[in-house]
Order: sequence, then structure tokens, then C-alpha cells
Amino acid sequence: MTSSTQRPDWQTLPDWLRRPIGRASEISQVQQIVKQRQIHTICEEGRCPNRGECYAQGTASFLLMGPTCTRSCAFCQVDKGHAPMPLDPQEPEKVAEAVRLLGLHYVVLTSVARDDLPDQGAGWFVQTIAAVRTTNPTTQIEVLTPDFWGGQVEDLTPEDLQAQRIATVVAAQPACYNHNVETVRRLQGQVRRGAKYERSLQVLRHVKQLDPSIPTKSGLMLGHGESEAEIIETLHDLRAVGCDRLTLGQYMRPSLDHLPVQKYWTPAEFEQLGAIAREMGFSHVRSGPLVRSSYHAGEES
Repeated sequence: MTSSTQRPDWQTLPDWLRRPIGRASEISQVQQIVKQRQIHTICEEGRCPNRGECYAQGTASFLLMGPTCTRSCAFCQVDKGHAPMPLDPQEPEKVAEAVRLLGLHYVVLTSVARDDLPDQGAGWFVQTIAAVRTTNPTTQIEVLTPDFWGGQVEDLTPEDLQAQRIATVVAAQPACYNHNVETVRRLQGQVRRGAKYERSLQVLRHVKQLDPSIPTKSGLMLGHGESEAEIIETLHDLRAVGCDRLTLGQYMRPSLDHLPVQKYWTPAEFEQLGAIAREMGFSHVRSGPLVRSSYHAGEES
């Protein structure tokens, strides 16, 4: 692979990372509907560069359980560092109404980490899935969940509780179950504070053990200092737990408070990594600098 510049200035983006945000009318329509209902999308909270394109194609990713995360991942734009708000009991119905008004045919439901909740929010995913299906029976629903790790109840270990929470969501039969490992094994501690590499692999393993018919998906954000060999090792680990679908994208530093970019991987390098992933047996691969977890997700169904 070609060699990209190491440690570039965070404000200097390569040409291939510059793109128009999309038609203002499509973005403003979504923003208005979401703001009026006091709900959230990861498209907006994470400032996704593809949101205009996705909105135009009838897809969006809703961020459940408020905009504040209980963890402090060093790469993520989502708000953190203070107590999350109580759950809005009307949020599932509000999301369902937004899906209807926007005419969305494919929806991704994700969430902040809510380590403060007894079930880490697993039941909230199920309630929202049910509400969306009631109002929009033909809309397909993908979930992108946290690892559901934490707590201990009587004689149940954190491992037992994680398995129970995952089983709760799997029983709702999402069209795809996504959980991102985000980076390679070596860099987990500095990139994903509060998360563990093996713990994330276990999420995907549990899903396949519970229901092999549900496609599983994961993704990495490149640019934290990982090597090509480490990326390929991670892809092998994902395939070993039955992961079907993969996204590879470029990490772009949201602010000076976030981790600096160590490398901008080129489009040619992403293309080569995508080809390697397909050879490994991933059924759907999206690999490119601007690819994000939900990019063209509806086309995989």
C-alpha cells in the first residue's frame, strides 16, 4: 500500500475528504422534524459527512436515550462528561412518527451508552423497534448497540447480564445487528475508554449463537495509528465470530479535545482493504474515507 503522511495537521484535510454536505432542503426537513420532537440522530450529533446523501435516499440513524453518553471515547463527537437526562417516555413513539413523516424505508437505531440504566437500554431498543413497526410496518430496522456491559444482579455476572441484554434485542428480530469494534486490539484503551476488544467480539458472537439468521455487522475508523497487519488481524477476528458485514472509514478529528489523526488513509488503500475483506468472506463491505457505520445500510438488506 502507498504511504500516507503521518501526523497531519488536524485542520488540513486531503482533497478526498472534502465533499458537499448535500441539499439544504433535505437536511433542514430532517432537522426540523427531529428538533420539533426533541429527539436525536447520530447523523447530526456526530456531524456525519454523508447525512444529506442518506436523507435523500430515505435512510437515517436515530440516537436513542438522549444525546449524552456515560462513557468518554476519545474519538467521538457525541456529548459526554455529565449526567444523562432521564428517558423520555414518548421517545419511541416520537421516533416512529418521524420515520413516518420522513417516509424512511430503512432506519438505524443506535444509542449513547447508558451504563446508568439497569438493562443498559436494551429494553428501550425493543420498545422503539415495536413503535416503529406499528406505525411503519414495511420499514426495515437495523440496530447499532453499545456492548451492554456492566452491573451485577444477585448471582448474575456482568457476562450473564450482557448475554441477557443482547438476547432481549435479538428477540425483536432486527434486520441487522451492528456493534462496532472501532479500532484494532492494541489501540482499544486509548480510543474506546470503557470498552474492551474481546467484549465487543462477544456481542457479535452472542448474536450469531442466538439467531444465525440475523446478519451481524461491525466497523473500524482508521487513522489512529493502526498498521495494515493489525487491520487484517481485526478482520480475521470479526470473521471468526461470524460477522457478515463490514464498514471501514477514516477517523476525522472533531476538535482539539479529541485524539489527533495519525494517518489519512488514501482511497486506494481503502479500496485494497475492502478487497481483502471480501476475500475473507464478508458478504457486504463498505470501505472508503467517508464511510460511516450506517452508510448505504439499506442497500445491504
